[in-house]
Amino acid sequence: MNDEQLLRYSRQLLLPQLGAEGQARLLRARVLILGLGGLGSPVALYLAAAGVGTLVLVDSDVVELSNLQRQILHSTAQLGKRKVDSARSALQALNPEVRLVCHPTRVDGDNLPALVAEVDAVVDGTDNFATRFAVNEACYGAGVPLISGAAIRWEAQVSVFSGQRGGPCYQCLYPRAGEIEETCTENGVVGPLTGIVGSIQAVETLKVLTQVGEPLYGRLLLLDALNMGFRTLRLRPDPRCPICQLPGRSP
Repeated sequence: MNDEQLLRYSRQLLLPQLGAEGQARLLRARVLILGLGGLGSPVALYLAAAGVGTLVLVDSDVVELSNLQRQILHSTAQLGKRKVDSARSALQALNPEVRLVCHPTRVDGDNLPALVAEVDAVVDGTDNFATRFAVNEACYGAGVPLISGAAIRWEAQVSVFSGQRGGPCYQCLYPRAGEIEETCTENGVVGPLTGIVGSIQAVETLKVLTQVGEPLYGRLLLLDALNMGFRTLRLRPDPRCPICQLPGRSP
């Protein structure tokens, strides 16, 4: 690391669990961020600030006025612009050292495997089950950790899935046949809640990348913001899950 990097990341370098070795891992890391909305905004800002070497940003939407209540990566001046372009401007201003790869496209089962195969971790900030299931499958196909988060109304959840055989995975938590689709457009969401969830996702991503602490593997963190309470549930793999229990994938 050069002198500027030593100063920029000095508060992280002081952490005994991280230090120079952990920071070097971050500088080499590649992270895929799916969705640059309420969750993806704080994730992208904190990972860029932390010095993650490459951020692959994927979002097909443009910045709308209704986004600004919670999507802190964007501003009024960016209304009507593609979110990936708005994000690029904000993140470059924050940390010009971070390499940004932008894809103004919608992700699906066809393009996800190629995107996931080139990164060290995936952060899911999308808002629909179809995409989340596809992301989960792509991560387990490539053996890449998935940092998943969701927020609606005053409620939120975060979990980390290893991408390795044995699970549990996202589909163990939400079997395809039983999901009930709810969106913030229909139900609303308190803005700072998405910031809390995205920040937790960012912390979990840093832990995964640097191999420190205990990521939320096999655990579901639940937040009730209305009463400001957290609880953690243990997740168990579904022995019939077609994603994480398939034979032939390395444990």
